[in-house]
Amino acid sequence: MKFNNDTNSILFGTWLNFFKKSNVEWLEFFEKMSDAGITEYFVNATIDQLKYLIDLTKGSNVNIHGWVWTLNRPNDVEASKNMNWYSVNKLKQNSYDFRAYVDYYQWLSPFSKGARNYIKNNILNISKIKEIASVHLDYIRYCDIFLPINLQKKYGLNQTFEMPEFDFGYHPNARKAFKKKYDIDPIDIKNKELFRYWNHFRLDAITSLVTELKIIAHQNKTQISAAVFPYPKMSREMVRQDWSKWELDIMCPMNYHHFYDEDINWIGKSVSKGIKDISSKSKYLSGLFVGALNPKDLKKVIIKSLKNGANGVSLFSAEGLSKDHLNILKSFK
Repeated sequence: MKFNNDTNSILFGTWLNFFKKSNVEWLEFFEKMSDAGITEYFVNATIDQLKYLIDLTKGSNVNIHGWVWTLNRPNDVEASKNMNWYSVNKLKQNSYDFRAYVDYYQWLSPFSKGARNYIKNNILNISKIKEIASVHLDYIRYCDIFLPINLQKKYGLNQTFEMPEFDFGYHPNARKAFKKKYDIDPIDIKNKELFRYWNHFRLDAITSLVTELKIIAHQNKTQISAAVFPYPKMSREMVRQDWSKWELDIMCPMNYHHFYDEDINWIGKSVSKGIKDISSKSKYLSGLFVGALNPKDLKKVIIKSLKNGANGVSLFSAEGLSKDHLNILKSFK
C-alpha cells in the first residue's frame, strides 16, 4: 500500500461519496485535491467503484480508503431479511422498526452472531481489494445515547439523563449473556455498580468486533482505520465506543466543534485528550468539519491539531472544500 509513514510529514485526508463522473472529471478532481496536498481519500463506494478509483489513480500520490458504514446499515437489503440482527433499546424496540432521531438510523447489534458474520464478510471483501489504503470503519458504535448539544436543540430534546428509547444494546443475546454472568437481566438493573458493569459489557462487545475486523484486514495485508467520536471519555458516554482500546492503524476522531456549541479552541483540547489514549503505532488525523470553518479558521485549527500531536487532518467533506480552503492546505506544503 501507499500510505506515507514519514513521521515528519503532515497528512491531509478527506471524506467523499462516489459520484458518477467521467475519467477526465475524476482525474481533474484528484489533481485539484492533490495540488493542495491531500493524499488520503475515505470514499463511500461499492467494491467495483473503489477498484475503479484505485486503477484510475495508479502511480499518483492518491490513497483510496474503503469507507464502510459498519453497524448502522440503513436500507440494507440483506440485513433486512434478518430481524434478529438488529439492535434493541431498553423499551425492547428493534432498530429496524424504531429509527431513533433520523430515518437512516438502522443499527445492527454486535451481540448478533449473524450480524457480526455479515459485517466481517463486508470488511473481508474490501480488505481483499488490491492496493486499497485501508478499510475505514464508520458507525462502529451504538446509536447515540446522547446527541451533541446543538443537535439536541435541533430535535427539540433535552438529554439530561439516559432516555430508554435511545439506550441501545439490549439484544436478547446480550441480556441472556449478562444475566448468565451477573444473575440479573440488565433491563432490571437499579444498582449503579451493576449498571457500570453493564456499560462495560456493551463497550467490550464493540471492541471485540473491532478486534476481529482488524485481524481480517491485517491478514489481507490491509490497514484498518476508523472515524470515531472526538475523545475516548466523550465517546464512551455518548455512543458507547471505547476506541482507546482498539489500536488501529489510523484514527480519525471527528472534532466537529460546532456540534458541541464550542469555539475552535476546543479542537486542540479534544486532540490533546485523544492523543493521550492512542497507540503509539496509530496515526491520528483530526477530523474537521469544513462547512463550519472559514479558511482563516481552518488554518488555525490545523495548527492547533498539529501542535497537540495530530499527524494531520481529515476534512469532511471534499464537496465542501472551496478554492480558499484548498489554498490554506497548500500553504502547509
